[in-house]
Amino acid sequence: MLRFGTDGVRGDADTDLTSPLVIALGRAAARVLGSDAFLIGRDPRESGPRIEADLTQGLQAEGTQVLSLGVASTPAIAFLAQRSGIPAAIVSASHNTWSDNGVKIVGPDGRKLADAVEAAIESELRTLLDESTEPLPETVFQPEVEVDLDAYVEHLLSALEGRKLAGLRVVVDCANGAASELAPRALLAAGAQVDVINAQPDGRNINAGCGSTYPEQLQAAVLAARADLGLALDGDADRVLAVDENGQLVDGDQLMVMTARDWHERGMLRNDAIVVTVMSNLGLRRALAEAGVGIVETPVGDRNVTVAMAENDIAIGGEQSGHIVFADLATTGDGVLTGLIVADQLARRGVKMSALASAMTRLPQVLVNVRVAAGADPGRSPGVQAAVQAVEAQLGDRGRVMVRSSGTEPVVRVMVEAPTEDEATAAAARVRSALEQA
Repeated sequence: MLRFGTDGVRGDADTDLTSPLVIALGRAAARVLGSDAFLIGRDPRESGPRIEADLTQGLQAEGTQVLSLGVASTPAIAFLAQRSGIPAAIVSASHNTWSDNGVKIVGPDGRKLADAVEAAIESELRTLLDESTEPLPETVFQPEVEVDLDAYVEHLLSALEGRKLAGLRVVVDCANGAASELAPRALLAAGAQVDVINAQPDGRNINAGCGSTYPEQLQAAVLAARADLGLALDGDADRVLAVDENGQLVDGDQLMVMTARDWHERGMLRNDAIVVTVMSNLGLRRALAEAGVGIVETPVGDRNVTVAMAENDIAIGGEQSGHIVFADLATTGDGVLTGLIVADQLARRGVKMSALASAMTRLPQVLVNVRVAAGADPGRSPGVQAAVQAVEAQLGDRGRVMVRSSGTEPVVRVMVEAPTEDEATAAAARVRSALEQA
């Protein structure tokens, strides 16, 4: 049985997210959350309508009214959940390929569920799958409600405090995903000149060689258009990476550094700190320390970030992947919102994106994924621990090494930072070899 990971339930749409499981998940969510109504939205991948119908059947079997939002971005769905006070199911596998899908559930506050609530849904799901259930009532499909994009776009634009992006040329890569219409609309409404690529979803081209996972198309497009800024969304638009005017990639760490420094200088950064995960580059830590900005560090996962932000009253938090949360403006990461905030810095300060990104010198970072058997954790083996300790001794305070199990896939992730690419690559290979032997 699938379990809740760091970003909901996710797997192969056909073999993992089977109809019986998704129907039972809908029933379990209805029982645990006890809401009279539920919103459902999805990204445009091919399996979305079937999974939405299965969720609808499960929810309606428990007497829950279902309101379909159709195709909508994860942050838009979370915004509508918070605005209406109704929990929502988000059918999306984020940056994964089209053949995967997933279900994320947010509460009536628009936030991801607490661990205890997810555990209760898992327990109820197991009970339902073990039961010899009678046939469920036929699904009464609800018509899609009109997504109030006007209100959501107005909410996004409020981050600009009345300013415009006039004179700024932006290329946006929509990853053939959920924000293919929304992102260009918001940027145009903000006054930018907008070039759009990968905004024609066909169910299978989501994230396919494009978007934040594959930014090469965007880098070329920015150079060809002589644009000021490029923005690469992922399939559900909860994250974004940027490209500067020279075609150079700007990751989430750099976006957080430039924004934290900007807000700090303007007296807007509460408690003079941001929240980052253990995967954030050592260069981020150095750049923020030099600027007088502190950090609170959490394990990987945007839910860990948002919890730490609430506990420490911090307004900015996020991950190197570009999943950045602005606590006063959103309940989850929002790639379009982040893009507007970054673009506003360029327009307001009259500087180039490369100049803002240069506030952080990124150490070479090598990431290696090692596939493992489901449930295996070879990172704890003596051989792997010895390899990690040897690399740490070699690097000292010049770099870092981390080994962690993925929360969404059967892989162990190895991250090494070092002064040079060659040194990081060699160290990562040493740890990878130990993992494969284990």
